[in-house]
Amino acid sequence: MAMVVLLFEGVDPDVGLGPDAASRLARLGVTSISLLRDRRIVGAVLEGWAFDASGASAAAAILNGRVTATLLPLIQVAVSLPSGPEPSEEPAS
Repeated sequence: MAMVVLLFEGVDPDVGLGPDAASRLARLGVTSISLLRDRRIVGAVLEGWAFDASGASAAAAILNGRVTATLLPLIQVAVSLPSGPEPSEEPAS
C-alpha cells in the first residue's frame, strides 16, 4: 500500500475535503485520508493500494494547499508482543 504524508504550512484549518475532493482523490487511487494539525501545520496522510506517490502534488492541489514537505515511507514494521519469554529474562539453566 502506498502512503504519503503531505505537510502544509499556513493553511486555513478547513482543508478542502468535501465530497468532490474525496471523489477526485479516489480517482488518484487514495482509499484512506487522515488529517492532522497543530497551530502552524496541517498534515494529510494519504494511503491507497492504487495510489502512486508521484501523484502527491495533484493530491495537494485537490486539498487546496501549498505543500511545504512531502514525506514518503522509509520503512514499515509490524510490532507485536513476543510469544516467548521476555527479552530481558535469562533462559532457564
